[in-house]
Amino acid sequence: MKMNVSENWGLETKGWLLTFLFVFLVDASTINASGKPNVLFIMSDDHTSQAVGAYGSRLAKLNPTPTLDALAEEGVVMLNAFCQNAICTPSRASIMTGQSSATNGVPTLWEGLPPERQYLALEMKKAGYQTAVIGKWHLKKLPLAFDYYKVLDGQGDYFDPIFYETGAKETQSRYYNKWGREWTQEFEGAVMMKGHSSDCIADSALEWFREKRDPNKPFFLKLHFKAPHDYFEYAPRYESYLAGVEIPEPENMWDRKNNGSLATRGVDDSLAPYIGTSVGGRNLRRNYVNDEETPWAGRIDPSLSEVEQKRQAYQLYLKAYLRCVKGVDDNLARVFAYLKEEGLLDNTVVVYTGDQGFYLGEHDYIDKRWAYEESMRMPLIIRYPDTVKKGARIDSIVENVDFAPTLLDFAGVDTPVYMQGASFREILETGREPTDWKQAAYYHYWMHMKHHDNPAHIAIRTKRYKLILFYGTGWQGETEPTTPPAWELYDLKLDPSEDRNVYGNPEYKEVVACLKEQLRELRSKYGENDSKFAFNKAIEAFWDYDENARLQAIEISVDLLNAYENGKAVH
Repeated sequence: MKMNVSENWGLETKGWLLTFLFVFLVDASTINASGKPNVLFIMSDDHTSQAVGAYGSRLAKLNPTPTLDALAEEGVVMLNAFCQNAICTPSRASIMTGQSSATNGVPTLWEGLPPERQYLALEMKKAGYQTAVIGKWHLKKLPLAFDYYKVLDGQGDYFDPIFYETGAKETQSRYYNKWGREWTQEFEGAVMMKGHSSDCIADSALEWFREKRDPNKPFFLKLHFKAPHDYFEYAPRYESYLAGVEIPEPENMWDRKNNGSLATRGVDDSLAPYIGTSVGGRNLRRNYVNDEETPWAGRIDPSLSEVEQKRQAYQLYLKAYLRCVKGVDDNLARVFAYLKEEGLLDNTVVVYTGDQGFYLGEHDYIDKRWAYEESMRMPLIIRYPDTVKKGARIDSIVENVDFAPTLLDFAGVDTPVYMQGASFREILETGREPTDWKQAAYYHYWMHMKHHDNPAHIAIRTKRYKLILFYGTGWQGETEPTTPPAWELYDLKLDPSEDRNVYGNPEYKEVVACLKEQLRELRSKYGENDSKFAFNKAIEAFWDYDENARLQAIEISVDLLNAYENGKAVH
């Protein structure tokens, strides 16, 4: 496969490059005339904090992100950054609008964000910025609010990607044969590039900097990588990366302990084969042992025991994932090196994040969507040497609805009244929270039992506790639960890996009451208590969760199991 960058780029970021990259000297002649900082917002798809070295997880010793780790040393690592809806399109919409899913109208994968609601780009343009977005957009409507765009269609392809581009006149065509069907797709106003998407996206960013950037204006560039979204197709040059390494496993991949509830496991674990897709063969419909769409399809040895098949699947899964991550990190080194060479880096607010977290085997889960830590938490690293605290690690709670207000604040723009988030610039610069700063994050996953078999749920997350309600209905007018409703409570101080659901423990009775009150307030703040949302009937019916509600949930669990066993359950 022909690549856009040299195959000799190497598996490890060169030491001289990191030294060169992070010896920062300001070239005053390159600062734009406005005096405003440039803004580079970088986002990778499904890049979870466990796979960023700076977050110190079990994977940090594998050194998958040396470029990002060096960035973190020069900036701030936010330890409690959360998305309100852990799935690609809704999270991206919240970042663009500063609004919750209920307010911006993008609660699932199927809604789009039209140009008139691409608020962040519109506000940055009004502030005098040259705006551009390159890479994975995934908001269905073209990003016409930007001065320039070069974006993938939906998920896009890992190899030889096709991009819709400002001013492109040609139509590209591609044949697909996957997911049990065949089709040919036409892309009007698009260009095709050769090579791996991470290389192509970085190449496109460098081309924009060299050929399209206006040096008389500050720039706002959103640079979005497709990787490491599943199914983790990495550039061939990374085949040997981690080849001889045994990737450490999370303990709770084998023993799920008391994570979950009747809502996620059913009566006596009877729904465990049907709720939450898995690394091993637990989920009968979709797992990484039998999934024919994975790059390692056919490589799991069928003669092995179930335990050994799961262990083999985990190793293949993690290595493919981390090879994609390494490709992103190496390409960021190229981008940062260019900015340094041009004297732009020190006058640029650099933000790195993922659109949500991702499961790497914890609790035997794959994908995201859950309100649990691995999914809800976003990596967030910010560097701006003029004002942002160097080397700080800050535990203030911030959400993806706060990203747009914060970027606008750096651009000298007050938070628009229609945005529901708030700027955390002061926290980045002082390391201290304002007295009125939020003490809880809100969460709502809407897409009931779609794709990865996750029940819909709402949650509140404070610095110590997380309270979750699985309410069991869909979002398209459904009022009656089809999966068993239940509450879960985790004491994150005593149980950071969420292995012990303590809802119902009398010692936490007052904690639950307080959290439920705060959860109601957040639902009101974000417009989710509106009667137009049919799921509110189920939420209210199971809010207090008395004995009758529990018995009803048990009955729903039994009925659902019967439906699965009789082939009548619908995903």
